[in-house]
Amino acid sequence: MSVAAEGRRSPPRRVLGFWMCLALVMGNMIGSGVYLLPTSLAPYGWNAVFGWVFTVGGALCLAFVFSRLARALPQAGGAYGFVRAGFGPFAAFLVGLTYWMSVWIANAAISIAAVSYLSLFAPGIASVPALPALLAVALVWGVTLVNLFGARSAGGFQLVTMVLKLLPLIAVIVIVMLLAGGVGDADVTPFRPGDVSASAITATAALTLWAMLGFESASIPQGKVDRPEATIPRATMAGTFMVGVIYIVTCSAIILLLPADQVAQSNAPFADFIERYWGHGPALLIALFAAISAIGALNGWVLIQGELPLAMARRGSFPRWFGITDKNDTPARGLVLSSVLVSILIMMNFTRTMADLFTFMALLSTAATLVLYLTCAAASLRLTATGEMPRSVPFLIVAGLGLVYALWTFYGAGIEATGWIFVLLALGTPLYFLTPRSAPAEEAAE
Repeated sequence: MSVAAEGRRSPPRRVLGFWMCLALVMGNMIGSGVYLLPTSLAPYGWNAVFGWVFTVGGALCLAFVFSRLARALPQAGGAYGFVRAGFGPFAAFLVGLTYWMSVWIANAAISIAAVSYLSLFAPGIASVPALPALLAVALVWGVTLVNLFGARSAGGFQLVTMVLKLLPLIAVIVIVMLLAGGVGDADVTPFRPGDVSASAITATAALTLWAMLGFESASIPQGKVDRPEATIPRATMAGTFMVGVIYIVTCSAIILLLPADQVAQSNAPFADFIERYWGHGPALLIALFAAISAIGALNGWVLIQGELPLAMARRGSFPRWFGITDKNDTPARGLVLSSVLVSILIMMNFTRTMADLFTFMALLSTAATLVLYLTCAAASLRLTATGEMPRSVPFLIVAGLGLVYALWTFYGAGIEATGWIFVLLALGTPLYFLTPRSAPAEEAAE
């Protein structure tokens, strides 16, 4: 049996419906970042609120781009295929490789954050050298095992964790509604126009986008989605909008309803907020749900880290070794190799504090993901110009705004993260020329 035929034993089973895709989008977006962001954003005050508005608006523009691409190119195989259709195999390879790197870099950050939240219940974890790193690695492999049972197993796990991770966010929203209705006392940080500046809002761009990453998730396992031309756009837009509204309300409430100094020094701002209004016991529950949230996000991103190299291999621009799946149509090789890389990355940096390691990897992952967002927006404009996508003036305007937003966020990410992305791209270029050029696996199997 040929490698191509082995990788295509049977047509992919369409096991991901709307609700599982919605859970994948929202679950990947609502991860570890949102529970730490108020601390990073507190010094910016009202600037952070405006930053959130711009970020949610930009994310919706880019989500609309992905939705239209998924509708116009249902057989493209997700984000990698969109870039390939717009700019050819070499650009798609570089973008796909960078995005794959961003995914397992993010998984390292998320697993460390989950351990950090759990350490609130066992403070001794942080004092034992290398123990947090070892626990993070163990968590990565536990979630990888779930994904090895197939996309449906991962999707079901995502549904459960999504419901649990929404509870602390809903708790904050309930408190805000009660305060707005006159139940309880709260001091709101006054709005002073003189404190708002373009530079401060720009500084929040990359920080807020980290929490919004993942709206493209439903388009990655495109071959396993039921009616992808309809399901992916619906799940992408609905998930992005709902998460954006939740983030604006919850993060802004914490920043504006607690003293700025307290939030800026907090290791658990959501827990501090709940403790301020409901007491210590509920605050501990928030810490537990934050850990569950991170684990749920890790599950979704582990699914993506296997599906992306599978899509690239089946289109002939990644080693064909990645294109082979098991009896459950699971890309076990890509999953396992990615988790090995995550483990190495974590253990190489075990001497860093958990906070420092999380911050650096989160910013690097955000900048790497921006390469995908920027290129997909540009690809949609090119495909529209060539007639391969329906011509629409409103869409051109939205795609153009998404392109501008991605460039603006690159600027906000800073020179260090952007410089590392260029290094990754330079390192990835030789891999393209070392990979034998042959017909894509999907075509070879036909």
